[in-house]
Amino acid sequence: MRRAAAFWQSTIGKKVVMAATGLIMIGYVLLHMAGNLQIFLGPEKLDAYSYFLHHQAGELLWVVRALLLVSVVLHIVAARQLTRIDNAARPIGYARLDPQASTLSSRTMRWGGVVLALFIVFHLLHFTSGTIRPTAFDPADVYGNLTRAFRIWWVVLIYVAAMIALGLHLYHGGWSAVRTLGLARPSASPMTRPVAALIAVLVWVGFTIVPLSIFLGFVR
Repeated sequence: MRRAAAFWQSTIGKKVVMAATGLIMIGYVLLHMAGNLQIFLGPEKLDAYSYFLHHQAGELLWVVRALLLVSVVLHIVAARQLTRIDNAARPIGYARLDPQASTLSSRTMRWGGVVLALFIVFHLLHFTSGTIRPTAFDPADVYGNLTRAFRIWWVVLIYVAAMIALGLHLYHGGWSAVRTLGLARPSASPMTRPVAALIAVLVWVGFTIVPLSIFLGFVR
């Protein structure tokens, strides 16, 4: 227990926790995206998938939810504490930031994380609990909930903007995670990260195509 506490208190420990929880969340995001894309197979397929998750994979679903919740909390806490440590070590910011030494995703990680945290709360209240109801909500009609909600322009705008933030976050976060865990060597060229870029683009496209397809009338 003391070793775990000492590990958590160290900067390296917090970075490892952030990396591990980040990879867990990336795995969940990919699975969630694959489930969402079943909307293109029709309402029966998507609703059957939802029914399976909630009624036949109940215990496994709760294990995944618990793991995801713990990962999100640890990720946010570690990020916040590392930010405080960084600010304390360098109370005066750099006079000049060289854009060649960083990417847009790395420079927006902190604010992007805040945006994603707020979006997660909105998303859960919107499609999971139905607390936010811009349209009619039926827990058993996932296809209908999606097609009704994404006919509203401001709902689509929220989701599209959040997916841009997610793509940028995944690009830098995914690469940083595997590097922190020792699975990849530091890169001399931060712009050349094809695997991280591929995953980020696939996730961005996979999530963005659903609300846009509904809003533009390709899915009814």
